[in-house]
Amino acid sequence: MQGFLQRRIPYTILPTPLPGDTSPTALNSFYFTDSPTQDQLAVMDACLHNLYDVPRAKQVFERLRKTTSGESLLESRIYNSFLEAYVEMASVKEPNDKTLWIEDAWQLYEAMENGLENIQPTPQTYATMLLAWLRFNPDSETPADIASAQTPSKLLSRFAARGISPTDVISDRVFTSSGEASQVIWMLSKAAVDMNMSRVVSELGQVKALGSHLPDPLDEIPEVTPVTKLANGNVLPSATKDEVPFNLDNLRKHLAQVRLARRVLPEDVASRQKLLEESVYDVAVERLRHEAEVFDELGLGNPSLRRADLQKWMWDWHQKLSSRLETEIADIIAAENKQTRDRGTTRLGPFLSLVKPEKLSLITILEIMRLNSTGGINDGMKTARALLTVGRAVENEYKAQMCKRNNIAIPSQLRVGDQSFFTGLGYRDLHARRVTAAKYMEDSEEWTTEWTQLLRVRMGSILVDCLMDVATVERTAVDKRTGEEVKERQPAFYHAYEYVRGQKLGVIRLNPVVADRLAKDGLRETLHPRHLPMLVKPKPWLGPDQGGYLYNNSAAMRFKDCQEQQSYLEHASSLGNVELVYAGLDVLGSTPWKINRKIFDVVLKVWNSGDRLCKIPPAAYDKPEPEKPANYDTDVKTKAVYGQRLKTYTQDKANNHSERCSVNYKIEISRAFLGDTFYLPHNLDFRGRAYPIPPHLNHIGDDLSRGLLMFAEAKPLGERGLRWLQIHLANLYGFDKGSFDERVEFVMKSIDDIYDSAEKPLEGRRWWTTADDPWQCLATCMELRAALESEDPHAYLSTLPVHQDGTCNGLQHYAALGGDGQGAAQVNLAVTDRPSDVYTFVANMVEEIVKGDAAAGDMAAQSVLGKISRKVVKQTVMTTVYGVTYVGAREQIEKQLRDRGDIPEEECWVASSYLAKNVLHCIGDLFSGAKAIQNWLNLCAKLISKSIPEDRLAEAIKPQKSSRAKRAPLWNRIRKEQMATVVWTTPLGLPIVQPYRKTKRKQIMTALQTVYISDPNSPAEVNGAKQASAFPPNFIHSLDATHMMLTALECRTQGLTFASVHDSYWTHASSIDKMSEIIRDTFIALHSSDVLGKLETEFRERYANHMVPLTAIRTGSMLKNLRTAGSRIMASKDQAAQLDEEGAALGNLLDITDSEISSISTASAVDVPDVEDEPPAISVKRGRGRPRGSAKKEKMEEHDEDEDAEIGVHSPFADKFVKLAALIPPLPKKGDFKVETIKKSLYFFS
Repeated sequence: MQGFLQRRIPYTILPTPLPGDTSPTALNSFYFTDSPTQDQLAVMDACLHNLYDVPRAKQVFERLRKTTSGESLLESRIYNSFLEAYVEMASVKEPNDKTLWIEDAWQLYEAMENGLENIQPTPQTYATMLLAWLRFNPDSETPADIASAQTPSKLLSRFAARGISPTDVISDRVFTSSGEASQVIWMLSKAAVDMNMSRVVSELGQVKALGSHLPDPLDEIPEVTPVTKLANGNVLPSATKDEVPFNLDNLRKHLAQVRLARRVLPEDVASRQKLLEESVYDVAVERLRHEAEVFDELGLGNPSLRRADLQKWMWDWHQKLSSRLETEIADIIAAENKQTRDRGTTRLGPFLSLVKPEKLSLITILEIMRLNSTGGINDGMKTARALLTVGRAVENEYKAQMCKRNNIAIPSQLRVGDQSFFTGLGYRDLHARRVTAAKYMEDSEEWTTEWTQLLRVRMGSILVDCLMDVATVERTAVDKRTGEEVKERQPAFYHAYEYVRGQKLGVIRLNPVVADRLAKDGLRETLHPRHLPMLVKPKPWLGPDQGGYLYNNSAAMRFKDCQEQQSYLEHASSLGNVELVYAGLDVLGSTPWKINRKIFDVVLKVWNSGDRLCKIPPAAYDKPEPEKPANYDTDVKTKAVYGQRLKTYTQDKANNHSERCSVNYKIEISRAFLGDTFYLPHNLDFRGRAYPIPPHLNHIGDDLSRGLLMFAEAKPLGERGLRWLQIHLANLYGFDKGSFDERVEFVMKSIDDIYDSAEKPLEGRRWWTTADDPWQCLATCMELRAALESEDPHAYLSTLPVHQDGTCNGLQHYAALGGDGQGAAQVNLAVTDRPSDVYTFVANMVEEIVKGDAAAGDMAAQSVLGKISRKVVKQTVMTTVYGVTYVGAREQIEKQLRDRGDIPEEECWVASSYLAKNVLHCIGDLFSGAKAIQNWLNLCAKLISKSIPEDRLAEAIKPQKSSRAKRAPLWNRIRKEQMATVVWTTPLGLPIVQPYRKTKRKQIMTALQTVYISDPNSPAEVNGAKQASAFPPNFIHSLDATHMMLTALECRTQGLTFASVHDSYWTHASSIDKMSEIIRDTFIALHSSDVLGKLETEFRERYANHMVPLTAIRTGSMLKNLRTAGSRIMASKDQAAQLDEEGAALGNLLDITDSEISSISTASAVDVPDVEDEPPAISVKRGRGRPRGSAKKEKMEEHDEDEDAEIGVHSPFADKFVKLAALIPPLPKKGDFKVETIKKSLYFFS
């Protein structure tokens, strides 16, 4: 592995996106599709589906073939989709115009064949054209006289010349009837005989034979001689075989097994998962219908049963919405058909026709119910998010329909020990298999394309608007004056506005009775299968959007409004650079899980009781409302304190409701999967960290989720396993800072409490409820008791996951990168008898400072004296290395102080502000090595975000009027041309792209309200401050993700069960020693591969043609930071003299040279008209309302230099640029700590 990681990492390099106001080049269009073009592709897709409007699709297609942006996006699969549509139009929809359609097909085929449009024919092209010949040749039943039509002989010679196999042509999905496929085999065989192509004749004979018998799962086992019963009753050994008709399905099954090297999921297993995935909406409808009928039957004579019921309402809404959508869609289509010309907006008719109204109705209801209390909105959701989510759900359902339509064989995952992942041969084999399987899946599916955000919002707005129109509930209340019961029908959802951080935000709210039922009723109906675990091993990842669920499209990486990330991953995937990342995701997804029935029973009992226990919220909020003080109206301070307490109470009450809904989901899913073995498909965030796709119940969730889960495979404990189970229990309880022996001793001393917890979890002393992680602690108590009570504890079959957690893992990576001995000792990289605890160390340092301040009379210090526990500072210490700011640290500490409950609500803010300042001060001294690397990473990101590609310099110095004032001076375009984002490659070959750009939102008018959405296909200039502050934490996250993936792959090779939560690795108790060894080996291999040196080399190569404006270096503290870091700029004597003359103040950053090439260059001059009152070289805008004469310096949290500085075109430095590669500072000096030391560190991961 070490040798593998020390190889040169293959980079994925794409062009820098162009500013939004620039015409795209062909290369840029190829990698970054703009939204209007993407919209046109989506229109083509929707119009071709079920031949909805082929003439319109053809019109768009012809237009795209003529444009540069379209030409780079059109591929063989799109051309094939049109060939297929033309043939189907001639056959089914417009047989009277068949000659015109077939002529179009042959013309398009010839365009592909002659290669003028850079599109090559594929097996599907020839399959479609053979079908066209079969149906419309002069001797067929429906002849069409086409001069350009090619005979089967001509087609055969053409595809044979291209090296295309006849088997691939015959087995293509274009053939839907075995009869037609059989006729084409006969036609091609005849042509091959006439042309003396003996190889083709024999291959077609094999195809015919393969299609005439079923693939046998036992075909490698010697057969038993069968017997056949003859008509006269005699029984004889079978001598002759009956003629079996040719069957396309049989042929395809054979070929799938051959191509996927017999690694195909068994049909019964795949079909079970298919049933779960495909029938979700149908099953939901059936269940709602059934429950509504039962309700009506039971409720007739018994008014007490007529309570408001979520299922009853949903069925009622579904019926109304289905019929409403039918008429609404018909009206939209009719209105769009009347339009004689396009008005620039995409017609929605084709898209609304992709999915049936019944499914559209259910998708809308389920998605809106699921979004309840998301995005910080209690009992509701943000409107823009709701519309986007519903639109995306419709898009996903359409793609899932396409995926299911062709009954494709699903590739299965690699077997354990198939190969070593870290050899050249193993890697190439992995790549070859993935490419083969991906090609097979692509050929078997129909072409579909992405929708744009605008299209999703417009689709969502129609559906959500209709739902809000028809969905009503009946509310009952008692009239306080008369005491009578009053009933009223009210909308189930309503639209409102609320202010979030000073911005007016449109929200969709649930009627209070609906929100109330959502927290109480069963929620199975609101779950889509992509939110559920899988019943079979996930489909192996074959590409950026092929893997995970069998029929519901999932993305291998979670992109948030960033087309660049998607393009990089697609390109890296096509180059074969990310095989180990896909293999790692497959390993994580293939771990089998079960629900822990014993824990589930306890959880269900607590839930049904409605009481609060261990993070399970109570059914009715149980904290008292603060009492209004008597002097409320007279005392201003008392009024403010009461207001603060009441606000907190209201917020906590609302949060209790949201948490109740969340726990309800977990319990419902656990109940549905009781007794089943299931799997959790995984994908990545943009930094390469892996997460399970099902969001509600997974091992990355909270303590309750983890307590409910256990491995499906059981392994004997053994002596070491029993010891690790005891250590694990001590860790979960919170006794994790003693030595291993002390932890085992702690458990044995608490054995009575452990037995009591296991036997009487709710009726006994409830010792487990005082643990740090109570539900996992209870599960471990039960497992330990069961092991100790068994005949032979060492032979006990254990299924409980046991964890090995890193000690402040970010700091561990920093200490290893910088060779920092002091830091390494604090985070257990060094060899020690006892574990170091950096959190307690910092807490004690802070406590000392607080004692001094309290003695001096500081009120804030006095309020927190004696209350600074390890827990209070833990999150802040952990996130310091990830760039936590003072504000972030204050919020973290405030939350911990609130949770303690022994500091008055109104004092928490002041106390947390005081503590945050002291905690950050104490950490600064401890980790100097980490700070140096952080500064280097930060500075590199600043330089990259200010750079401009060399070929854009002439554009960058073009003068333009500022849009901010009517009589504004001329500025250049440097700001707009700063489009380069920080991109780097992990040791596993995954390109990481930071998505931070200035927000550019588009206003969309919808039926509900105006919403603002960002368009990911229209990149804005980078947000330099965010790029710089986020790079150090993101880089460390990409390293810990790499370490986890390496460990997962090595555990798979050695046959260990493996799961992970970022820096917490799980396996069976008996496998812990082996996994601990692997964790250390992979960490050493990773950090022995010169991680920072490779990053520096990559930056110099990746940004070799990028230039940084000289003006950007001269602002704020950039110059000082560059000098401190050791950057140098090479300049000739003349350049240095000129810069000195013009007051560049570069000082000792310049190295004057005659021998080496200068780092400074001047962009070609542009004629600039004279402008009166030319501004100073750099003009800095003042914030509104900021006093001009104020001498007080505002602390800029994220950056020092002013982001809004614009450069006048007459500035002496406006056309001066420095090579980015020359400015990258040398790496910080590495310390003498040797990473190999961790091999002997007991507590590195523990």
